[in-house]
Amino acid sequence: MRRILAAVLAAGLIAGMTTSMTAPAQAQYPDRPIKMVVPWPAGGDTDNIFRPFAVELQKAIGQPVVVANVGGASGTVGEREAKNAPADGYTLFAGHDYMHLVFYAGMTDISYKDFEPICLISATPSVLTASPKTPWTDWKGLLEDAKKRPGQITVGATLGSTSHIFPALIEKAAGIKFKFVSYEGLATRMNAILGGHIDLTDSNLTQKGKVDAGLLKFIAIASEKRNSEMPTVPTLKELGLDIVFQVVRGIMVPKGAPAPVKAKLNDACGKAANQPSFAEAMKLQGTTVAYLDAARYAKFLDKMDADSKVVMTDLGLIKK
Repeated sequence: MRRILAAVLAAGLIAGMTTSMTAPAQAQYPDRPIKMVVPWPAGGDTDNIFRPFAVELQKAIGQPVVVANVGGASGTVGEREAKNAPADGYTLFAGHDYMHLVFYAGMTDISYKDFEPICLISATPSVLTASPKTPWTDWKGLLEDAKKRPGQITVGATLGSTSHIFPALIEKAAGIKFKFVSYEGLATRMNAILGGHIDLTDSNLTQKGKVDAGLLKFIAIASEKRNSEMPTVPTLKELGLDIVFQVVRGIMVPKGAPAPVKAKLNDACGKAANQPSFAEAMKLQGTTVAYLDAARYAKFLDKMDADSKVVMTDLGLIKK
């Protein structure tokens, strides 16, 4: 009995020492650079949105924020690296809607619940984009061709991710069938469509310059209203398809991060997201700032997950 009591007392003493040692470390956070894991290759949409945010975040938090691109397997390689990192606030995860989709597609066992939300930062409406080599210039021509040649119009997509779900929603709503071709991230998809290797892909208003130069064609945008940057591009709703689709992105940390650390990150994220320079950078990415703090982002993620499950079920893509 005495041995057991001694062991219990020793364990309590050790626990107390651990707490007393970690509290100052948390108070001093951050005292070294922070890594931001972006689970997609450099040069794509997600990378181009989080890099400007990292610049603002490091100003707000007082330490360098280093972007680490860890691409592969529809974002799940970087996702797993971030999940398995120490929950100390020195590894951030740059996530978006894809994490719900790949989970329900059975491509990973990691869910958004393996992370803790810090802040939502942006929303990017999707644009159905065509190669200039395609014979049609508008939705009417595309629809007619798709009905004549079911399963022959090619769409570049990262399977199981938002670039897959968006055209799949169009397929279902229009009663047509595409042929999907897998690519890892936007950068590789854009290379493919610019080279005429695929007919369609999901992109956004960052490609406006290529459209103006005749290198791409915007068919329709998945926003509630037309965008002032490209006012001639109709919305899918105008064309009779009840689809509003945007990619939202935010910052998370591995589950178990200390509350004081999360509080500091939350405060810094709020300051970073509200900088005019960040809003200007997002405008160049065809994106709007859509800031939510940790509490509101948590509720948003719950709704996003529920909606994603419905969409994946409806499209016959759910595996979980």
